[in-house]
Amino acid sequence: MNTQTLLNILSHKRATRWRKLARALVLVPLTAFAATGAVGRSEADGASLSGSWSGGGWVSFSTGSREKARCRAHYSGGGGSYTVSATCATSSGKASQTATVHRVSANRYRGSFYNSDFNVRGSIRVVVHGRSQSVSLSGDGASASLSLSKR
Repeated sequence: MNTQTLLNILSHKRATRWRKLARALVLVPLTAFAATGAVGRSEADGASLSGSWSGGGWVSFSTGSREKARCRAHYSGGGGSYTVSATCATSSGKASQTATVHRVSANRYRGSFYNSDFNVRGSIRVVVHGRSQSVSLSGDGASASLSLSKR
């Protein structure tokens, strides 16, 4: 095998791994994202998810591998419905996604996320605990579990 063929194979493997990572981060979140948003008191307590949040956790890929992730998210909206913009990074790469979440109880939110770069969609769940939150994302065979804090 010549050097150019080997370089082409390695480049393809990296691109494939990056696409899988981006899909997983979108599902999580990226968490991250969709959930990378917010932690705060419930709206019933007069507080909202609006604002910037950051933290990290784990992304699990459909291949069975797992990587640590760091995420930043920004929530906007109110009245029990929020839009989230998030960016998450692992050792394999970085992905950005958007999400919409709706309050289903005093401290719980559910919704969906989307990564336009990789056309990946999934579900997101957020549980708020004071100034922190637990975020779970899933979709396309990948998942993520994140803990975020108000910035």
